[in-house]
Amino acid sequence: MFIRSERLFLRPGWPEDWAELLALIDDESVVRNLARAPWPYSPADARAFASQPQARRHPHFFVTLPGATGAKLIGCVGLAEQEDGAELGYWIARQHWGRGYATEAVRAVLALAPTLGHRRLGAHHFLDNPASGRVLAKAGFVPTGDVRPRFSLARRGAAPSAAYVLHLAAPVNGGSEGGDAGDSVEVMRAA
Repeated sequence: MFIRSERLFLRPGWPEDWAELLALIDDESVVRNLARAPWPYSPADARAFASQPQARRHPHFFVTLPGATGAKLIGCVGLAEQEDGAELGYWIARQHWGRGYATEAVRAVLALAPTLGHRRLGAHHFLDNPASGRVLAKAGFVPTGDVRPRFSLARRGAAPSAAYVLHLAAPVNGGSEGGDAGDSVEVMRAA
């Protein structure tokens, strides 16, 4: 699957993406905000992530920014399976923070989620990363009021994390486009 939003192109990772991925995520200020990424992040970690197969109901995407010299990788976004449904996760490379790319990428995946059969999504952010909470709020997630320790590989331990939830509407007329008014999202499937 591929998703085109107003400024971004979301696509599956390819094995040859590992070096570009490593150059962006090899930043402790990024990785420490993630639950499943180790620190230090090694070339083997990047190769393994870039080569991961796509799960049908829980896809993950490389977030790219198209430009005159091609589409540059700027982060990742995706859905992961969890006990009570699916969980949204994302990261954007530090040099691209503050430009709305995380919110746009999250909204693009949210537009796809109902067509994958999801009606409820969860998300978390570490309390020392309030910017992630703002991204979730802008995308329509609401805090559950649940704050618990959440393990982080990069932190090598648990840190307080706030839980969020989003209840999704079913797709209109079975379509694969969606989002809030003013959002432009196009979902493309490979033949």
